[in-house]
Amino acid sequence: MNLIPMLDTRVAELLEAPDAKLVIERAQAILADEAQRRRAFREWLRDDIKAEFINGEVIMHSPVKRRHLDATANLMTLLRVYVHLNNLGAVDSKKALIGLTRNDYEPDICFWRSETADSFDDDQMEHPAPDLIVEILSKSTTGRDRGIKFEDYAAHGVVEYWIIDPVRKSVEQYQLDEATMAFASVAVVYIDNTLIALTIPGFLIPVKAIFDKQTNLETLRILMNLSA
Repeated sequence: MNLIPMLDTRVAELLEAPDAKLVIERAQAILADEAQRRRAFREWLRDDIKAEFINGEVIMHSPVKRRHLDATANLMTLLRVYVHLNNLGAVDSKKALIGLTRNDYEPDICFWRSETADSFDDDQMEHPAPDLIVEILSKSTTGRDRGIKFEDYAAHGVVEYWIIDPVRKSVEQYQLDEATMAFASVAVVYIDNTLIALTIPGFLIPVKAIFDKQTNLETLRILMNLSA
């Protein structure tokens, strides 16, 4: 996935400004200081802390409501079992640190195809951009999930992005448009609909399985039988 044409356009726009050199020098100084604080953030980050480093700021995450926990656990179970049984790659939740060019994220759920996941080692803490990222909305994260993360994930080649709303019981599905390196909407699927993954072959579930325990168990059995 080539970011060069898009970057060249932005650079050309900047160079049209008469104070371009001053702007670049100031930006370089700010980014150098930010990089130092990012290194300190990684040294400070522990297993029992959920935090992210976004545009120079450390974002601490508060405890989430039960519906957020349940949706994460339900979807995580289905994804991990299906992906592992079919040897499709790796699925992680919460504490997998995603290191992009400028920012460090800990998405709710991530999936990497086996081509990438096979290179992971047991001591690895920082991970590359996943093929699929799932963020589950809460009051404190909605702005970032739909804002900086939406842009940053796409800019770094995340192929598929799901935004799950546990209140509305819906899933917004987005796919990367490689021509613009931005997400294009695929569908908004609600609790009575079916969700079909674009990056995980054969992964098809009722949306209700994300929010309802009994449906989750029934779907899990179906996925396991399909993979047997």
